[in-house]
Amino acid sequence: MGAAFEEGRQDTLTRLLVIDDDVKFGSLLRDYLGPLGYAVDLVHNGKDGLVEAVQGGYSAVILDVMLPGMNGFDVLREIRKQSTVPVLMLTALGEESDRIAGLEVGADDYLPKTFSTRELLARLRAVLRRSFMTLQHQKESREAPVSVGELWIDPSARSASMAGKAVLLTAIEYDILLALARAPGRVKTREQLLLEVADRDFEAFDRSVDVHVSSLRKKLRDDPKNPRYIETVRSVGYRMRKPDTP
Repeated sequence: MGAAFEEGRQDTLTRLLVIDDDVKFGSLLRDYLGPLGYAVDLVHNGKDGLVEAVQGGYSAVILDVMLPGMNGFDVLREIRKQSTVPVLMLTALGEESDRIAGLEVGADDYLPKTFSTRELLARLRAVLRRSFMTLQHQKESREAPVSVGELWIDPSARSASMAGKAVLLTAIEYDILLALARAPGRVKTREQLLLEVADRDFEAFDRSVDVHVSSLRKKLRDDPKNPRYIETVRSVGYRMRKPDTP
């Protein structure tokens, strides 16, 4: 059961690729980001990193400039020929000319390696949110209504109703509900939900999503002990119950 749980939990994590020849630094990043809801893969040279970046299905890439064989700028140029995956570049140099060069080549953001972990997390979340919101706006403009049991959600009108009666929700409650309803049966971590719906920076282990879910349940008259809609997955996050789930 433990192995099955870990495999299921991996499916809920946000996948990141770190391309950096500093093995110790990469391991430190993975150890820091792992508990926050990120699955981090490490590659230590530019050529292999390029292959992974365009084929691996990652939510974002953290790319070092100084790499053996193929530097970060060249890797990014090749990535941009094939993919729009968000790229956060790192450099030990910190020169303005390097930062400008990285952004001109197609980096989404740039950090010197003197950054704090909190700054990295804030920049990473901002890059992921921008990418996600761009995709969501494109999707919502043409998305059909979503229904789960008696619950009806219309993305184009940003409205929700239950058994034909309007449910008045705040903007973030609506966004959480829609994010869960789009993927019934799939667990969303708190980190994923905040990335998808928050329009602000937030602290590590932010629990504000729990407050919004609690309010949302009350408006849906959904008993958390015997939910019809939103289930809590302990130590992970939430999921929308499938209508045919016994």
